[in-house]
Amino acid sequence: MRRKRSTDHPVAGALFVLPFFLVVMAFLVVPLGYAFWLSLSSKSLALGERFTGLANYTRAFTDPVLLDGFLRVIVFGAVQIPVMLGIALAGALALDAVTTRFAIAFRLIAFMPYAVPAVLGALMWGFLYSRTFGPFADLPTLFGGEPVDFFSTSLLLASLGNIVTWAWTGYNMIVLYSALQGVPREMYEAALIDGASQVQIALRVKVPAIKQAIALATIFTVIGTMQFFVEPYVMSRFAPQISAGYTPNIYAYNQAFAYSDFHYSAAISFALGFVVFVAAYAFVLLTRKRRAS
Repeated sequence: MRRKRSTDHPVAGALFVLPFFLVVMAFLVVPLGYAFWLSLSSKSLALGERFTGLANYTRAFTDPVLLDGFLRVIVFGAVQIPVMLGIALAGALALDAVTTRFAIAFRLIAFMPYAVPAVLGALMWGFLYSRTFGPFADLPTLFGGEPVDFFSTSLLLASLGNIVTWAWTGYNMIVLYSALQGVPREMYEAALIDGASQVQIALRVKVPAIKQAIALATIFTVIGTMQFFVEPYVMSRFAPQISAGYTPNIYAYNQAFAYSDFHYSAAISFALGFVVFVAAYAFVLLTRKRRAS
């Protein structure tokens, strides 16, 4: 009688998982744990470092500078996110309807801005926005208007939104286009037989079929918007009105590296992460309820 060969190798499996576990512990869990410990303590010249519990979090949620920056990011996202995802969805639907050779080239061109590092992209747009040698500021003068100040208080958020839209629309478009490629073509053929136009197929067949991909892109976009940092930080060289608390991430950065208040900076970071988690989870629950209904 043959012996039953065992297929369980717990030691071998643990050895395969061990490198990944060590990397996660060293570069994620331990730094997060240390940052969380910092957020629960404070340091001063008179009293030194001491445990203060949730005092830094109470300070963060009542800090007018932080709340003002948080509100600014919400206003920015409320306008920029629908615009960017709308353009990405329109581009994905157009690519899905076109089967020529130019579709491949257009996908590569649309994805190229995402491949540009965020710092270089912000610097490039900073020069394009310049009133002295930028190509855009003097365009209204051709029609008798005044030069545009893209760094003015009224246009600054729109200028930043244009940079983010330019950088991320292509990425989201490719994500949505990939989802469209997984939709069965029989659905399109059935709609055509029923007399539906291409616009009706796009709005009533394709868009409902990729609702999950749209929801996923929305979640990632909301998370990225709440982490708004690189573009306004780089553009602060051109726009002096971008203060140290312009966005929550810039405020946390300046608290740590300009004022050496690492404890409060860690509390701001964890508070922001908590808000992002709650917002993303609420959006997921909302989309699930809509699908269930």
